[in-house]
Amino acid sequence: MIQFHLQNISFSFRNRKILKSFIVRLFQEERKDLGHLDYVFCTDQELLDINRTHLGHDYYTDVITFDLSSKPGPIHAEIYVSVERIKDNARLFNVPQSEEFTRVILHGALHLCGYRDKSRSDQRLMRKKENFYLEGYRAFHVKQRR
Repeated sequence: MIQFHLQNISFSFRNRKILKSFIVRLFQEERKDLGHLDYVFCTDQELLDINRTHLGHDYYTDVITFDLSSKPGPIHAEIYVSVERIKDNARLFNVPQSEEFTRVILHGALHLCGYRDKSRSDQRLMRKKENFYLEGYRAFHVKQRR
């Protein structure tokens, strides 16, 4: 089960059901058992506070993923997303907000599938996977809307 939560922020997005269905498909393709996944959309400040408190990092970020799973077993997790970072990054990278939004959503899910982004080689692989699933989502989205 995948749920989206808005925390102290006004933000709307369409096609929630389609996006949730695609995230389930991503986990299936990565051969991961998905139990429960909560996406929490929040402000920059809230995500900075989480970053400081739980990870000891003192910088803004767009997404933080917490795997709460018991091993072995299905994935249970929370993914926190800064809506303000998405908007700023969309402007910075000159891409539509909807594309950046989807990329960040997928990025968080990919962390739960074992992909990392600390080293340059990890970052390249993560970006490759993001692009692969972003393209897949575009095709899936068009097909589902028919």
